[in-house]
Amino acid sequence: MMRVRILGTRGEIESTAPWHSRHSGVLVNGKVMFDLGEEEFLALGPRAIFITHLHPDHAYFVRGYGRRQIVMVGPPVYAPEPSERMPDIIVVSATVRVAGLTVTPIPTHHGKYIKSSAYLVEAGEGSTRKRLLYTGDVIWINKEHWPVLEGLDLVITEGSFIRKGGVVRRDARTGILYGHNGVPDLVALFSKFTRRIVVMHFGEWFYEDVKAARKQLAALGNGVKVMAARDRMEITL
Repeated sequence: MMRVRILGTRGEIESTAPWHSRHSGVLVNGKVMFDLGEEEFLALGPRAIFITHLHPDHAYFVRGYGRRQIVMVGPPVYAPEPSERMPDIIVVSATVRVAGLTVTPIPTHHGKYIKSSAYLVEAGEGSTRKRLLYTGDVIWINKEHWPVLEGLDLVITEGSFIRKGGVVRRDARTGILYGHNGVPDLVALFSKFTRRIVVMHFGEWFYEDVKAARKQLAALGNGVKVMAARDRMEITL
């Protein structure tokens, strides 16, 4: 069994709404946290923290970066790259086993100047094994990584933009793609690997009419269950 608690669902925007006010965070089995968008999440006592990328709505400690203060937390913190603000970060490039979970980083495309990673989270063995993919912000996952995504019980991904194509740009000098894919594109991608998708990290579109936005997400499924997350939502796999 795997217990998933959504801690925060708001992207890097000013808008808030009831149940959608805190930045990104997910807690699995009460012990392992994925993204640390709010300092208050540390009060939950995670045994390890995995950060998808070093943007402030996913790693609160990089907010106000010019101040350069050193941030220390108790549990080990894993991320795709180091941070001057948290010198104890462990750069993760291989599977980590912690608190009964197996966590495997999956490289993603998102930022122009930062590295990013999704995390494949597994618990149990054999017929009781449960598999979750938490993406953070994402444009795409290279096809070379798709084989390990087969048979996911749940994908938790982002909802910055509801329009197809999202906002994706290409750096003229390096050719690097950066930005956010649209929710319809992400649903089409992850429907290859799961029948259940939960969307979080919402942009301004979601807050214009939360009730209507929830219905809009559900309608994207086409045979796959797609639903909007909310702060403090709990899911059992």
